[in-house]
Amino acid sequence: MRVLGVDPGLTRCGIGVIEGAPGRPLRLIATEVIRTPAGDDIGARLLALEQELDLWLASHTPDAVAVERVFSQHNVRTVMGTAQAGAVAIVCAARRGVPVALHTPSEVKAAVTGSGRAGKLQVTEMVTRLLALTDPPRPADCADALALAICHLWRGSAQQRLAVAQRAAGGGQ
Repeated sequence: MRVLGVDPGLTRCGIGVIEGAPGRPLRLIATEVIRTPAGDDIGARLLALEQELDLWLASHTPDAVAVERVFSQHNVRTVMGTAQAGAVAIVCAARRGVPVALHTPSEVKAAVTGSGRAGKLQVTEMVTRLLALTDPPRPADCADALALAICHLWRGSAQQRLAVAQRAAGGGQ
């Protein structure tokens, strides 16, 4: 199963694609941070994000997309940009018929480290180990996107895995 993880952000949006299955080794396909200039118009920034995400969906053909669920933050402006970037990722996946799942930060941390209260360093260390990387993914947005993908691959719905298996066998789309 191939999963695209999206750590949404308007200025920095982490994306990462992994491949694997529960109980099997994971493999990094690609990771990157999509950046948009803070001074640009919101419409231009969202469009740039949409175009880049669409390119990644086309070139990496994931079976699922995992997006971080936006939670309340003290800075309303930050949470709005995060929510907008997450919505763009969801729309891009929906346009291509790719299933989307939302995972909370604590759910992702628990899946990857065993603790829902793990810090960013712990998450990055575990992502590095789980993907057998020689160096940690940088910046942190990349590690977070890969953690989302790992979480989904391990905790995604059984129905979604069944649908992927059926498509691979020629029984679906």
